[in-house]
Amino acid sequence: MDEYRLWEKRQKDKGTDIEWVKSKLHSFTVETPSWGYGDSGTRFNVFRQQGMPRNIFEKLEDAAQVNKFTGMCPSVAIHIPWDKTDDYDKVRRFASDLGLKIGSVNPNLFQEDEYRLGSVCNADPAVRRKAIDHLTECVHIARATGSKTISLWIPDGTNYPGQGDFRKRKEWLLEALSELNSAMDDDMRMLIEYKTFEPAFYHTDVADWGMAYAFAVKTGKKAQVLVDLGHHPQGVNIEHIVAFLLDEGKMGGFHFNNRKYADDDLIVGSINPYELFLIFNELISGELDPRTRNTAENIAYMIDQSHCIEPKIPAMIRSVLNVQTAYAKALLVNRQMLEECRNRGDVLGAEAVIREAFETDVRPLLQVVRQEAGLDPDPMKAYLQSGYEEKKLERDK
Repeated sequence: MDEYRLWEKRQKDKGTDIEWVKSKLHSFTVETPSWGYGDSGTRFNVFRQQGMPRNIFEKLEDAAQVNKFTGMCPSVAIHIPWDKTDDYDKVRRFASDLGLKIGSVNPNLFQEDEYRLGSVCNADPAVRRKAIDHLTECVHIARATGSKTISLWIPDGTNYPGQGDFRKRKEWLLEALSELNSAMDDDMRMLIEYKTFEPAFYHTDVADWGMAYAFAVKTGKKAQVLVDLGHHPQGVNIEHIVAFLLDEGKMGGFHFNNRKYADDDLIVGSINPYELFLIFNELISGELDPRTRNTAENIAYMIDQSHCIEPKIPAMIRSVLNVQTAYAKALLVNRQMLEECRNRGDVLGAEAVIREAFETDVRPLLQVVRQEAGLDPDPMKAYLQSGYEEKKLERDK
């Protein structure tokens, strides 16, 4: 506590509103994915671990442990058909009993044999109909589970020149989004994800944020863009994309992860924590601006990682704590000083304001915030000492 008092004094001397920072941290939440708790692997093999959940109910039990020790993960995203069941009201009630709720519902448009040449962009109208019916099925599941979000990744694309008609495929995709939009309740929203490449190697139908934005605009007010941190070419300025989408009212959600070369699934903040911090810097700036506040305050923060060599629950705890750390540092940016530096053209001064916040050790702050919330100040250590990892092994008996 003495360490925190010294830390608090230094921050107050800089003009930091500590109570505001703590209130933001107390209310900050991140959704975890059901698929992050089960067996997974690479494109070549699934690496089996002991004690893995066998159904959505056991996945929810594991997710409840992350929420129990971090205090910031009260919702769980589900993936259909991976989490398909006969009674979604039972899923909703089971989650509630664990102190959880069902978050985004994620349709699967890449696992059926019929989708070999595409789903909603397939040249075969029967395949497109099957894909659209699955999207509307997910709306019904969202209703039954209490979810308000359909998180949509379209994996469609082509592998060779001439394989598909780009403009026709765009038209088919818009038709699918329009039908999905009509099926959704007024208080629901769809988050349109994009990806530069994979599984298609020549072109991808929603290849970047600009395409996702265009589709969201054409679809209507229920549609927004989902930014996955791993779905960009090297060197892309993601924080700039975030600021642009915020200003347009179309920044809807995040899939947190990391990547060194391509794709994703590394623990968020494990490769480029400065980038994660800079993204949160823009998001907090958006919350403080009356023009973008409503959009910024309603962003869905979600983990999208499928840990294949790490133990599942500890990996998820590490992920959300990394996000919390980056968020805490971004809250410490001296925005008045930053604006003054910008207005007088002080380039290095402005950069120094940003860097000072990033280099601040926020561990004393986060420990106190957790204690105020009735949590152990070291969530990872507390979880590993809880005995739950050993208890999970009973599932294999």
